[in-house]
Amino acid sequence: MDPVEFFTQWLARNYGKLILLAVVLVVAALIDKALTKVVRRILDKSQVPNASIFVNILRVVVWAFAIGTLLQPVFGVNPTTLFTALGIGGLAVSLGLKDTIANVIGGFGLMLGRVIQPGDYVKVAGITGTVKDINWRQTIVRERNGNEMVIPNSILNTASLEKLDPSNECLVSVPFTAKAGVDVEHMKADIIETVQQATESLANPLYKPVVKLNGFTPYGIDGTIYAFAKNDLILSTMADAVAQAIAHADYLEHRAVSSSAE
Repeated sequence: MDPVEFFTQWLARNYGKLILLAVVLVVAALIDKALTKVVRRILDKSQVPNASIFVNILRVVVWAFAIGTLLQPVFGVNPTTLFTALGIGGLAVSLGLKDTIANVIGGFGLMLGRVIQPGDYVKVAGITGTVKDINWRQTIVRERNGNEMVIPNSILNTASLEKLDPSNECLVSVPFTAKAGVDVEHMKADIIETVQQATESLANPLYKPVVKLNGFTPYGIDGTIYAFAKNDLILSTMADAVAQAIAHADYLEHRAVSSSAE
């Protein structure tokens, strides 16, 4: 039989199924797109954590319903038979995908329990950064240097997780030694003003520098400057700027530095 004639006959027999297939797929795609947009907007305005795992669940439901609608009329597959077969093979599949299942369940636990959510500052498994997203398998944590670390959700449910206060996460400390007999209040005011001017473009505007005195040594008064970096700034850059700002101040005792170097 001529291939063109065969295709024409096949198309004549199945054009109804093809039309149904196209219509269902187009409708499912439109619903998928609309639901995704609406759900993201709702999550942005509510107290529910906004993470892709919730959007992905809805998308899976939409496409599962669309495929279920097409099984019998288009492919001639009885949904009941298919689901029974899937149930029988589910145990074997679950054994092979146990890690994936653990990650999915872990993601649900993290989000529904509000353990962490996007935007939180965390420290887990030696990684410190901002939670960028929680999806089916993993949580993405963005470090200050721009690296994005992918951590399986199952690990987050078993590892020690520390949620950091934003002020602690962006904190840098720079120790110094002041000369004995210096006017302490004047020195502290001068340090704060100098550091603020030198780090204006680097500092987190929500917090001001703080100067704390720690005690006394044979060389003078030990103290620490606490400054706060912007969210996208590497902490060592902020520490360097603070140190340079006071490096040549008259109230510093440089003999303590020389003795430490020796």
